[in-house]
Amino acid sequence: MSNKPSLHTSLSPALLHLYDLSNSVVVIIDVFRATSTIASALFNGAKSVIPVDSVPKAIEISKQIDGIAAGERDGKLAEGLSYGNSPLEYDRGFIENKILVLTTTNGTRLLHMALDKNADTVVTGSFPNLSAVCNFLVAEKKNVILGCSGWKDRFNLEDTLFAGAVIHQVKKHFEIHCDSSLMAEAMYAKHKNNLLGFASKMTHYHRLVERFGLIDDIAFCLTPDVANVLPYYKDGKLIIGGQNL
Repeated sequence: MSNKPSLHTSLSPALLHLYDLSNSVVVIIDVFRATSTIASALFNGAKSVIPVDSVPKAIEISKQIDGIAAGERDGKLAEGLSYGNSPLEYDRGFIENKILVLTTTNGTRLLHMALDKNADTVVTGSFPNLSAVCNFLVAEKKNVILGCSGWKDRFNLEDTLFAGAVIHQVKKHFEIHCDSSLMAEAMYAKHKNNLLGFASKMTHYHRLVERFGLIDDIAFCLTPDVANVLPYYKDGKLIIGGQNL
């Protein structure tokens, strides 16, 4: 009998209720682009990122704390907000020592779902902070749920691809009896040497690149370890893991 912790992959927010989050580390994955943006902002010195599930709430909270209200709906800047969901917007000169209040179509919603289902520990992951996520999961020695944000409850490739990248690195430390995890890793193993080429087939790629020309965003979101910090949820906000925990 193995005493390794288990690892499962939830391919969509609509499937999250099938998993026991209560004694697990839940990794919120929204590669294009919420969790890439969160990593970028914290890496570049943001004090914290407050994830909220609505635009009015983002505006209200940011006014109260003199923060930066930001986010998107359906891939474009949300009405009423000045800043969007691009990881490239949040360079050090702009975001250092500020608080980002972020709302997005899929990622921030999934994070709140995980909290509502009594997730024990919540972190966010994307390729820019791949190693930080993997190192944390191995060190914690707890069950893991890789939660893919998908697109409006539908499956998407990029979040599953990142789940596969995590599994590829950490699998020897976990018991994995989960077909979605096996599929995710097989997909990553096949495409790991040309992530951008594979991404060019994805529906979300076309949504972001053909409509909005965001090829630089996509490239950043698929580059491992360019913002290698661990966004860790504590007391209503995401901070860098290892700080003030």
